[in-house]
Amino acid sequence: MAAGWLLFLSLTLFQSLVINLSAEGPFPSPNTIKLWVDKMQEDLVKLARTASGVDKLAEIYLRNPSLYTVEANNAARLVEVAARDIEKLLSNRSKALVHLADAAERFQKEHQWQDEFATGDIVYYNAKDDLNEVRLPQKPNGYESETEKQQRMQSGKAKKLPETRWLNPTIVLNELNWTGALDDVFRKNREEDQTLLWQVFGSATGLARYYPASPWVDKSRAQNKIDLYDVRRRPWYIQGAASPKDMLILVDASGSVSGLTLKLIRTSVIEMLETLSDDDFVNVVSFNENAQNVSCFNHLVQANVRNKKKLKEAVYKISAKGITDYKKGFSYAFEQLLNHSQSVYRANCNKIIMLFTDGGEERAQEIFSKYNKEKKVRVFTFSVGQHNYDKGPIQWMACQNKGYYYEIPSIGAIRINTQEYLDVLGRPMVLAGEEAKKVQWTNVYLDALELGLVISGTLPVFNLTKDHSGTQNQLILGVMGVDVSLEEIKKLTPRFTLCPNGYYFAIDPNGYVLLHPNLQPKHIGAGIPKINLRKRRPHVQNPKSQEPVTLDFLDAELENDIKVQIRKKMIDGESGDRTFRTLIKSQDERYIDKGSRTYTWTAVNGTDYSLALVLPPYSFYYIKATIDEALIQAKFTETLKLDRFDEFGYTFLAPRDYCTPVKITENNTDFLLNFNEFIDRHTPKSPLCNDMVMRVLLDAGFTSELVQEHWSKQDPEGITARFVATDGGITRVYPRSAGYYWTENPETYEDSFYKRSLDNENYVFTAPFFNRSSEEDGIMVSKAVKITVGGKLLKPAVVGVKINITSWMENFTRTTTKNQCKGELCGCEKNSVHVDCVILDDGGFLLMSNQDEYIQEIGKFFGEIDPGLMRSLINMSLYAFNKSYDYQSVCDPEEEPRQGAGLRSAYVPTIADLLHLGWWASAAAWSILQQLFLGLTFPRFLGAVEVEEEDFSASPSKQSCITVQTQYFFENDVKSFNNILDCVNCSRLFHAEKISNTNLVFIISDSKQMCRYCDAKPLMQAEKPDEGPNPCEMVQQPRYRKGPDVCFDNDALEDSRDCGGVSGLSPSLWSMVGIQLILLWLLSGSRHWQL
Repeated sequence: MAAGWLLFLSLTLFQSLVINLSAEGPFPSPNTIKLWVDKMQEDLVKLARTASGVDKLAEIYLRNPSLYTVEANNAARLVEVAARDIEKLLSNRSKALVHLADAAERFQKEHQWQDEFATGDIVYYNAKDDLNEVRLPQKPNGYESETEKQQRMQSGKAKKLPETRWLNPTIVLNELNWTGALDDVFRKNREEDQTLLWQVFGSATGLARYYPASPWVDKSRAQNKIDLYDVRRRPWYIQGAASPKDMLILVDASGSVSGLTLKLIRTSVIEMLETLSDDDFVNVVSFNENAQNVSCFNHLVQANVRNKKKLKEAVYKISAKGITDYKKGFSYAFEQLLNHSQSVYRANCNKIIMLFTDGGEERAQEIFSKYNKEKKVRVFTFSVGQHNYDKGPIQWMACQNKGYYYEIPSIGAIRINTQEYLDVLGRPMVLAGEEAKKVQWTNVYLDALELGLVISGTLPVFNLTKDHSGTQNQLILGVMGVDVSLEEIKKLTPRFTLCPNGYYFAIDPNGYVLLHPNLQPKHIGAGIPKINLRKRRPHVQNPKSQEPVTLDFLDAELENDIKVQIRKKMIDGESGDRTFRTLIKSQDERYIDKGSRTYTWTAVNGTDYSLALVLPPYSFYYIKATIDEALIQAKFTETLKLDRFDEFGYTFLAPRDYCTPVKITENNTDFLLNFNEFIDRHTPKSPLCNDMVMRVLLDAGFTSELVQEHWSKQDPEGITARFVATDGGITRVYPRSAGYYWTENPETYEDSFYKRSLDNENYVFTAPFFNRSSEEDGIMVSKAVKITVGGKLLKPAVVGVKINITSWMENFTRTTTKNQCKGELCGCEKNSVHVDCVILDDGGFLLMSNQDEYIQEIGKFFGEIDPGLMRSLINMSLYAFNKSYDYQSVCDPEEEPRQGAGLRSAYVPTIADLLHLGWWASAAAWSILQQLFLGLTFPRFLGAVEVEEEDFSASPSKQSCITVQTQYFFENDVKSFNNILDCVNCSRLFHAEKISNTNLVFIISDSKQMCRYCDAKPLMQAEKPDEGPNPCEMVQQPRYRKGPDVCFDNDALEDSRDCGGVSGLSPSLWSMVGIQLILLWLLSGSRHWQL
């Protein structure tokens, strides 16, 4: 016992001695380190303050109060006005929709069906003509685009077997005929509202009529690549064609569906999932003699992109074995579909069971009597594959449960037959009449006609005709839609008086943002850039993306409990405001800051949307320029001329809509030239210009005074550039030569350093990007200009400098090295073999070191340079971290699992089948009959199926994905940290000290080279592909959402007699044998028959 206490005391004493070494020991004392840090802080802050002229610019603003006024940003009033303007915009679009829907119903009702059409009876512009020459023919303003498959059939480029009705042009021609009358309505709507963009009618048969005319855009240009665009699968059509759905997909996984049939079932289920939107809920269950969920979901889940992906992955893994027990399958399905005891969200509208099977003898009649006596659950059945099983029982299931029966004999029938159920779901809507005529607004999605991010208003169009007995038709003709570009909505939420960190956002009832500065889906062809550019994301989007853009508000920002509450209140249509401190991710996504924000929100009446305004405390007021004297206007304008760059520094002008004729260009110099030319020919007070012109001239004048009165009169050592960026949109870089290498965004509202400086009272040091060019060398230091006018806080600009790295290193090593050092460790000597000295910023990026090899690593995350030490800094709470996911990224496509791998074994028939000669004859004759029919009718069918399969599995060069990134930040305000990093057979002493008035920390440690056994696994910060949060866990605590207020899922007058199906004949044994022999003889010479 005594020996144990002696050992403990010895270790404690040893550790105390190591940590508290005096100046004479091998490691500098904490006092010495603090003196070094204080000296560094004094030198750095003094250099940045005097060289940048931050105090001088504040003085310039304060001494010219007659040139501007300070106006208030009344958050409640601003958000109310913007919400009212959005309401008015969408209301006007709704009126156009109503006109179109009413006209379409009238035109179709008055249309006289024609069996034949003469040449020239119908004139229309097919959007896919001349597809290889992307040009706009001289055609009438309106055009009609047939479905993809119809067009391929007519052009002779069919790559698969279309459905029978596609081959009959009479239906299409009649629809083209009566929809032609919509052109006049399209034009009239456009005349009444010049801002109206695309107007479109999507027919239930797949025909789409757009206005105005435009050629179809297919950027892939891949040979043999089929464009599977179908208007009925667009998000807006799906939402408008039926009320929300609770869908349970029931998959037969018995042994009889092995091989090709199972592959068809898998593909069919995948396609069925694609007909669901975020307002729907779904789950997939497989069954044989038992039933089970195919995935980790044990209840219906929201049909969002992530959950559908999880279900698709599980569907690919379904294997076939055992026997079919429909009773077990349907019992399990009904129990899950009708179970409301679980605390999960549902669509609470249409309840559907989708059965995919190859057929069977059982009807499971008692199960339907038990669970569906009132027929509140519709049952749709799909007979999949080429077989001769009795289809009567599964047809009966659909007909007796207000559903529909479909056959999917081959892959060519999958897409059409997995979406036609929407016609059945539309029956109650048709019968509801005007009550169902409510305009719905969609989630955000990428427009197929390259309009970018849009929302669409939709309105169902009903068939108002009656049959000879006077019975009302129950078919939905299609969906009428109008697009509203998000750019239109952004114009109603002006941002340039809010400061860069103020912004509007809007959400829908699912909590998805339709307006937010972080809603910027990346271009599918871009991928994750190797160099993380300061410009956050490219503005180009993938115009043919089929996935809706579903970014939840809590994923667009860093989530906390208060934001969860705000999200719920907004979904519920409430109004309110809340001020709190929150974490804020930087524009370049490398840093996290802490700041105060005030959220103010209100509902957008007439819609399900809610709008909010977010303001930091320094945005409660803004500067409004009042430069009335023409002489001062001319003087300030002169400072923007290119020939004055030597005098006033290289100048950038934020690309904004200052004056209507001055169009934004990619080249900022050209934009500045155009701006100057317009101002010279007109005046800043031209009616073609707005208030932003005066503000930019005010900032041009004030910053030119900073250059003349301060920057031009000094040449501080170690400074490569000085810069100023303003709220009004001016960026000046001095001297002019430094401007040639300026890589920041000329739009100051998008600059990461600018936005970070506003939220920090300290001098912000920004690490250069590691993969930078040599011309970008230098450490950026910035600070916000802070003034108070009449008690009102303003931060109208940010000033800064770029420090030369070599010069800073010399000062750094000189400051941290002891004078008159004799024998002992002298401090941070250059390339010291004893200690590593580094300066990191608050994101953990390397800014300075005493080691030459580290200088080449400046801008790199320290966790990749010295992983063991970085982990210790995190464990000591010097750094905290936040892991965030980006749901808008694109990555290289993953190889999809082979659908048929290992599952092509043939079905083994029962003993009874083997002993029944009729089974053999029936099976053979059925198979041969199909091959003969297809071979004679469609000579290229077999090849078409092969291509079709490739098209279904074809992947783009890039695909949407989730990426994860970890940002680090100072966890607390503690200044000093010290500890020992224990490794395998060595240890490293280190001490960390934050540098006051900056976002830096100085760290001195025993050399990494002297202790190589520490954890060498890199700690990564950069963005990388990831699976994202586990959907299985997320569905256990789903986020709050709100479904539509109305539901049309049932009507007592519904006629469900039309429920699909074919004749179920049972040919005699000898007739089947005779047919088999005849067909074998005929096929023996057929060039289409291949063994």
